[in-house]
Amino acid sequence: MKNLGMKTAIAALTVAFAGEAIATEWNVSVWGKRRAFTEHVEKLAELVSAKTNGEFTMNVSYGGLSKNRENLDGISIGAFEMAQFCAGYHPDKNRVVTVLELPFLGVANLAEEVAVSHAVYAHPAATEEMAQWNARLLMTSPMPQYNIVGTGDPRSTLADFEGMRVRATGGLGKAFASVGSVPTSVTATEAYQAMESGVVDTVAFAQHAHLSYGTINRADWWTENLNPGTVNCPVVVNIDAYESLSDAHRAVLDESVDESIEYYLENYAKLLQRWDDVLAEKGVEKVTISDAELSAFRAQAADPIRAAWIADMEAQGIPGQELFDLVMTTLENTRKGN
Repeated sequence: MKNLGMKTAIAALTVAFAGEAIATEWNVSVWGKRRAFTEHVEKLAELVSAKTNGEFTMNVSYGGLSKNRENLDGISIGAFEMAQFCAGYHPDKNRVVTVLELPFLGVANLAEEVAVSHAVYAHPAATEEMAQWNARLLMTSPMPQYNIVGTGDPRSTLADFEGMRVRATGGLGKAFASVGSVPTSVTATEAYQAMESGVVDTVAFAQHAHLSYGTINRADWWTENLNPGTVNCPVVVNIDAYESLSDAHRAVLDESVDESIEYYLENYAKLLQRWDDVLAEKGVEKVTISDAELSAFRAQAADPIRAAWIADMEAQGIPGQELFDLVMTTLENTRKGN
């Protein structure tokens, strides 16, 4: 009986250690606070835990693991297993995906933004560039077209944009520079302070960020139809961590991406539905830019910046024209599918 009891105890320990061996815990680095921009990350964590009965869990950290400009560096050294970053924070590190930040691409909604982003993410040039950072592109963080909030008199013409100090990164910053504005690329978490201290006159964000970072609380006006483009913010995983997953856990992670994105889109749609109420509550004036001014903005920003980007990429051995054409073809095919 004594031997039987010992064998039973050993068997129990073996099962316990076996269970421990297959358990996977990932740390995920994002920033700010939980908001519409991070809901797909939260949903992904929820799904993988539920589908694996808690054997695969994700700890989502809002700034506790890394600064937002350093998330890709953290992924490269394995400081954490998953992270979110925005291409405009360090365009030299993620040149390929900056095609998605070119101004006036014509992306009309979040579903189209998902389609073009994931098409670019799947391109070999994107895979190769991210591999240099030991990163695998997992999913996008789709955002609507950016618009600006500002204080004082509304700015509704290109002449008004002359000398305007605007928080805008990546291709958006270049677009505003093309019409005489002065862009600054402070991070999202620094935008409110920059606006409060007068470092910038205006801030370009998607709606959720104007809410989350409080810039809407300092605003007198908001451009409802400027729509110059958006910022691309991928979610990536450390390649070593991804490849070390069991086949079952890797399959669960991969299959949960579309579900997480779908949840994100549904959640963001609710935010957009109440946006007009937010503006009314805070006394923010909606500014409509005329068609003539929008056309002039596109003429100065879209074609020249795109041509310069393509030439720059091609000179670095990156297929810039092919990537731009991929975005346009994907947009066309997505609309046909709808």
